[in-house]
Amino acid sequence: MRATVSVNLPALEAGPRADALYAAGVPAARPLGTLVRRAARTVLEAEEAAELELSLTLLDDDAIRTLNRDWLGHDKPTDVIAFALGPGDAEPLGDVYIGVERAVEQAREAGVPVREELVRLVVHGTLHVLGYDHAEGADRVDGEMWRRQESLVQRILGESA
Repeated sequence: MRATVSVNLPALEAGPRADALYAAGVPAARPLGTLVRRAARTVLEAEEAAELELSLTLLDDDAIRTLNRDWLGHDKPTDVIAFALGPGDAEPLGDVYIGVERAVEQAREAGVPVREELVRLVVHGTLHVLGYDHAEGADRVDGEMWRRQESLVQRILGESA
């Protein structure tokens, strides 16, 4: 069975914020939806979690800040929030929320295309749903999750080149 991945793009609904995101390099909604869905499926298949149901939602700073504050107690925008909703009686389920404006800023800071940073955040969030965790601060790039994440990002970007 193939993973079910749904994509929601409220951050890209028509308006000045969406226009600014597109101008900053965020792909158009249809190709972006295809890219992030494929990125999540690649992670799920690589991790042998093909029966998982996953929801990916791309939010603006205001929306992800509210989610971060209400669920995690951090009153600030963030780049990714992931919730593993557990197996229970149904198939495993998870939600990944991506802060698109933070992704644009981080891409600029790292000198990478926005598309690459969005793939990285989808991979990162999906790995969290699957139970991966990482150290905070400078140590995070030395861990297993980071190495796995970067390997998958390169694989996904290589496939879409």
